[in-house]
Amino acid sequence: MNILIDQGWSEIDSKLIKNYVLTNFVEAINFINLIAESAENMDHHPDLKLYNYKNVRITLTTHSSGRITDKDIDLAKQVDQIYESMK
Repeated sequence: MNILIDQGWSEIDSKLIKNYVLTNFVEAINFINLIAESAENMDHHPDLKLYNYKNVRITLTTHSSGRITDKDIDLAKQVDQIYESMK
C-alpha cells in the first residue's frame, strides 16, 4: 500500500482517494470510460467524480468489507496505468 501513497493516493476513512487532472473535458470523460471498463472486468466499482470539467476523483473501498482490500489496490494500480497511458 505504501507504493500507492507514494504515487499520490491518500487513505482516508478506510478509502483510497486520488485526484487526476486531464487536459480537457473530453479527455476526462475518456479516462472515466477506461476506468469503467477495467472496473467492470474486475467486478469492482469505484466512486468516480468529474468536477471543474477536467478533474476526476477516484474513491476506492470494498463496501462489503468496510475497508481497503486487494481489489482496491489492484484497481488503483490499473487506474494509474490508464492515466499514464493517456499522457
